[in-house]
Amino acid sequence: MAEMLPYWRLSGFYFCYFALLGGVAPFLSLYFHHLGFSAARIGELVAIPMLMRCFAPVLWGWLGDRSGQRLLIVRLGALLTALTFTGILWRQDYLWLALIMALHSFFWHAVLPQFETITFGHLGEQSARYSRIRLWGSVGFIVTVVVLGLLLDRFSPAIYPQAMLSIMLAIFCCSLLVPPAPVAATRSALRGDGFLRQLWRPGVLVFFFSAGLMQLSHGPYYTFLTLHLEALGYDRVLIGAMWALGVVAEIILFMVMSVILARFSLKQLLIGSFILAALRWLLLGFWADSLVLLALAQIMHAATFGCFHVVAVHFVQRSFAERYQGQGQALYATLSGCGGALGALYSGYSWNALGAGWSFALASVAATLAALLLLRWMPGRAN
Repeated sequence: MAEMLPYWRLSGFYFCYFALLGGVAPFLSLYFHHLGFSAARIGELVAIPMLMRCFAPVLWGWLGDRSGQRLLIVRLGALLTALTFTGILWRQDYLWLALIMALHSFFWHAVLPQFETITFGHLGEQSARYSRIRLWGSVGFIVTVVVLGLLLDRFSPAIYPQAMLSIMLAIFCCSLLVPPAPVAATRSALRGDGFLRQLWRPGVLVFFFSAGLMQLSHGPYYTFLTLHLEALGYDRVLIGAMWALGVVAEIILFMVMSVILARFSLKQLLIGSFILAALRWLLLGFWADSLVLLALAQIMHAATFGCFHVVAVHFVQRSFAERYQGQGQALYATLSGCGGALGALYSGYSWNALGAGWSFALASVAATLAALLLLRWMPGRAN
């Protein structure tokens, strides 16, 4: 029932979880640059959490579906993320940092797929309200981007690890406030085919492959956008504002997403997201020196991340029986992680060899390919 939905407790968790992403996406590479690492080494270090996302969510998703203890997994994952990340305060050499990136991200990637399933369990028949809860994650992202950008500009990137650790502890505290999803929503009897048979339904595999391509195309964006804009002469406050602008656009989209979902098919929304992604990467690669075009490209974040993510979690939620929701969301996270890792790696090696423009152009090609695959292989009005 609507009055029983723990809206603010769910929203608070998303706020803190994506606040952490707001510190990682724009500023992690900046911190590694501050430590003196080359572009290739930065790409490798940024890719490690994404590589962990290639298998960690599947393991935790299987465990969540088998045990039904999704909330316990979320809480343990949040706590162990913070505990393992403390190692970054001791040493900053390459091998040690690689180990810390691997350890903390293994537990971090246990959290979101299981929490998405918990959220849909609470929503029940009100799944269209998901975007109204998820938008608070975008608010958390903005708050971190703006506040941390100001702090790093005023002080030094050396404070970055302490800031991230404080957010990780906040995620754990919020997880303690979230109630378990109703038993009927999370532990219903098995109906329909098994997980693998559901995976082979028309359009499902091509969706997961396209999710990987979307994250691959984000490689240069998440790894080097801040450094790219600094090289173009933008100061860190304005760079933080540009990151925030993209998420403001995303929040506005979330507020009207239920109307959009009622008017367009998931297939149409997915293809539209990829077309805008292809255009966005070209704008960032070749015309980011224009503040107007840079702002336009950042507004497109509403489609390339916001719309795509909401449609993706709805697609997974509708494509798998309740017993396999955790594995379905985990597979989405895993394929996204594989794409993100490949994107970070290729951009790390291409940034110096080919330059920013062509690195983003390759991202545009990946997004275009995904749009063509969905157009050809996904059923007409999928889900």
